[in-house]
Amino acid sequence: MPESRMPNRSTALMSRFWRDRRGNVAVIFAFSLLPLLAAVGCATDYTEATRIRAKLQAAADSAAIASVSRNSATYLQAINMTSNGTVSNGVTEITSIFNGNAANVLSLLQGSPTLKTATVTKTGSNLTSLVQFSATVPTTFLPVLGVLTGSNSWQTLTVGGSSTATSSLPKYIDFYLMLDVSGSMGLPSTSAEAVRMQSINPDNYIQYPTGCTIACHFAQPPLSPLPKNSGNQLSKSACIDPKANQPYPQNYTQTQKYATGNYCLGYEISRISQSAYAQLLANHSGQLPLYKYTDATSSSPVAQPTAFYSTSASFPNDPVLTPVSACPTAGTDACIQLRLDAVGYAVGQLLTFATSPSYELIPNEFRVGLYPYITSMYSTYSPLTTNLTGSITTAANNLAQLLDTNTNSSLGSGGTNQDAALSTMNGLITNVGDGSASNNTLPYVFIITDGAVTPQTKGVPFGSWSGSNHDTVIANPDTNCTAMKNKGIKIAILYIPFQPINPVNASFAGDEDDYANNNIPNIPASLQACASNNFFYTANTPQDITKLLQTMFQQALTEAHVTN
Repeated sequence: MPESRMPNRSTALMSRFWRDRRGNVAVIFAFSLLPLLAAVGCATDYTEATRIRAKLQAAADSAAIASVSRNSATYLQAINMTSNGTVSNGVTEITSIFNGNAANVLSLLQGSPTLKTATVTKTGSNLTSLVQFSATVPTTFLPVLGVLTGSNSWQTLTVGGSSTATSSLPKYIDFYLMLDVSGSMGLPSTSAEAVRMQSINPDNYIQYPTGCTIACHFAQPPLSPLPKNSGNQLSKSACIDPKANQPYPQNYTQTQKYATGNYCLGYEISRISQSAYAQLLANHSGQLPLYKYTDATSSSPVAQPTAFYSTSASFPNDPVLTPVSACPTAGTDACIQLRLDAVGYAVGQLLTFATSPSYELIPNEFRVGLYPYITSMYSTYSPLTTNLTGSITTAANNLAQLLDTNTNSSLGSGGTNQDAALSTMNGLITNVGDGSASNNTLPYVFIITDGAVTPQTKGVPFGSWSGSNHDTVIANPDTNCTAMKNKGIKIAILYIPFQPINPVNASFAGDEDDYANNNIPNIPASLQACASNNFFYTANTPQDITKLLQTMFQQALTEAHVTN
């Protein structure tokens, strides 16, 4: 009986076992435990590898950025390169910076990280660094997977990455400052200065009894001997244009407020103490004493313009007239500030501004030259130089001394020939670079002018007049301005508005006053057509001239880098 029940029991137990699912959990867990542990281990190893790679990536980023930063040895070397190519200091600098920043993870690596690429390349004015690295990270849990798969490839993990950084090198820029020094730039810089000039200027008094405001009148040739009136005194002089060494014509008309020896003195008077000059006139009943405009040693009084600053033992109470070379401030007793004084001061301030550490990032980054013009351009007055604190500063401060007085053959005389000056400048700039090297400079032309064009000329010195004295505007912007812009030259213009003449004397010089006034509305559009896009400015005060000239400089730097 018992023997016959044994097979049935065995069968029942097996059947019960298969029907009881609670036992499956333990079996499944047992089979799953090893892969689960391997997965968790893999995640741990990969997480650690990712953490290490992030640290190495940060080291690569730092090396890439630092190697092209302004103070790096690589950057300084690139500045002095005159051609494109690899900057040799880049490898050393990147390697040093990378290894230094990666030092805190070296103990976690198998061996040292490898820099596959460490280069810095100069292309034009751009500097680009490239850093590529790889490293071997030992694993802890992944070898278990290797046991399961029968492979030894899970003993380590390889991580890698790359980083790129770029920076812009300073541009080598040449600034050509074209400075209008024609007669109209001898106007006082402000309306208050104009009132001071009118109150004391003896020139053209008959034509302008309210007082002439312009400080530029032509010094006439001396007349020997000077004519005398019945009282044996020198007659009042006229700022006219008699032939040299010829007596006054029979129809001579006195035009000066008082005798000046046939010399116009508006400019000279603007250079001296106004209170001293007023005292001089007061000492002589409102007249200019004879010794101030003649050679007192001559038996017959001969006009002598340098005598204006002389002294006389016969008049010990007369003040000494000492001229200033520049008048940087309006409203002072020392001088009357003219437009050219304001321009000269602004240019001097620009030179200081350009050499500040905020702008001159490297030595000799900028060259500046001053190119004054009247009927022709004075190309050798103060040519391009990198020494912005040297003689060019003196040349800028003394700019008003170039005002048209019919004595400087390098500038010409009589009118304002904007076209001739532009043509000369176009021929002067023969090489237009991109600013990427000291021998590949980027040129900017800054023009400071009131924009009027007067076609007339006068022979220097004491020559004849020719051409029209009726104002107009630039005749050939396409021939000159467009030609320069097509070469890659940037033209920036600072317009100092031509002030209307008031009162108008229609009978004077062929009604040149009305022609000048009627031409004023045409000037801005003419200058804008000449200027490069967004490089036209208008300055209404001396402060505007200084501020806007610096703004033009800043805009030039910004544009030069944006167009890299």
